Amino acid sequence: MKLTLLLFFLITSLFAKNNYSLRLAYGQASTSDLGDIISGDFTSNYPEGLYVTALDTGYMLKEGVLDLPFDFYIKSGLSAFDDRNVNDSVVYETTLYFKLYLNMDFLSNRLRLGFGEGASYTSNILYVEKADAESNQDNNSKILNYLDISLDFDFGRLIRYEPLYDTHLGWALKHRSGIFGLINNVKHGGSNYNTLYIEKKF
Repeated sequence: MKLTLLLFFLITSLFAKNNYSLRLAYGQASTSDLGDIISGDFTSNYPEGLYVTALDTGYMLKEGVLDLPFDFYIKSGLSAFDDRNVNDSVVYETTLYFKLYLNMDFLSNRLRLGFGEGASYTSNILYVEKADAESNQDNNSKILNYLDISLDFDFGRLIRYEPLYDTHLGWALKHRSGIFGLINNVKHGGSNYNTLYIEKKF
């Protein structure tokens, strides 16, 4: 993990335009649905301990959308879902999505609330999606809608250390679903993963 964080900061230090972002996240599958998680229910997890490691990159398309505190990004990501406890396999995912951040500045710090919308493709069907679909006699699909909802704070501004400004620590929800059957007729069979992350703007 230390080597991964070192490489993370070395890569971000190679750029200086401040239009790019790189996020490293790690988290666990949740049995809670999207509404429960948004309302603060983070306690319900699969007993199998299913984990995800994700790396997302982004490019800022617009800073201060409509002269409001919104930043607009296009992002893509690669994830590895550890299903080895139940399927003896690792499932890989690629995502492409747009993300809007609401910046909230106070007490010399910054909170960001983010909402991302796009598409997700997995190399195989995730265990949690199989279980959800089977219990509801529903379909599965490798291609699903993707939501990325996040909340973070600027760690550099918090500790007043300028080289770490725009280094954000926070929580993100990785959500895959068929939007109640609109995508490949998948009404259930989605997944939710709560993650903690570090993201650097560079």
